[in-house]
Amino acid sequence: PNMEYVGLAETAAEKMGLYRLDPSGWRGCRRTSEVSVSWRPSAEFAGNVYRGEGILPASPQDVWECIKPVAGGSRTKWDQNVKDFEVVEAVNDTVSVCRTTTPSAFMRIISPREFVDVVLMKQYEDGTMLSAATNVEHPLCPPQPNFVRGFNYPCGCFCIPLPGEPDRTQLLSFFQTDLGGYLPQTVVDSFFPASISGFYSNLTKAVKALKA
Repeated sequence: PNMEYVGLAETAAEKMGLYRLDPSGWRGCRRTSEVSVSWRPSAEFAGNVYRGEGILPASPQDVWECIKPVAGGSRTKWDQNVKDFEVVEAVNDTVSVCRTTTPSAFMRIISPREFVDVVLMKQYEDGTMLSAATNVEHPLCPPQPNFVRGFNYPCGCFCIPLPGEPDRTQLLSFFQTDLGGYLPQTVVDSFFPASISGFYSNLTKAVKALKA
């Protein structure tokens, strides 16, 4: 199954590249000083794909340090939507199967979730770094009691260097998640834009703290 995991991870990364290049059909739904969030219907499942775009006041390396999906990484500290993150299996140097758990959210309307994903890390020639993921099954991760199993469809973050601005990074992220369970669509549609603006806001604080 290792080749299968690698194939799924590479497909997710290819889809991220296609989303990045395709400006059509995105509709803005939220804008803060840190991020503009837009959405369009997903081609992967009966929900939406969300796009977040913002400029962070730190180098691509510092931003990557905060978001990279590794065991013991800083994401559980600053990302309010990540309670626990574990690497279940390191498939190779760049691909791993990971389990993420999330706390309850949205005034406890959304109960704790767990996600099992294959994650790929990649660096491009221009210095852009990508982390891409999509849901998988793994024998070491049967569904846990007390968690609703959610599913991430191809999603990820690009840390993009800005020419001539070594201390600023464009972060382009795509979120495409089926939260599972029986949530009213209105809750789901309110949750994601708020959650993405929170992600950018908390990440901005984290990169500033890293530099301090």
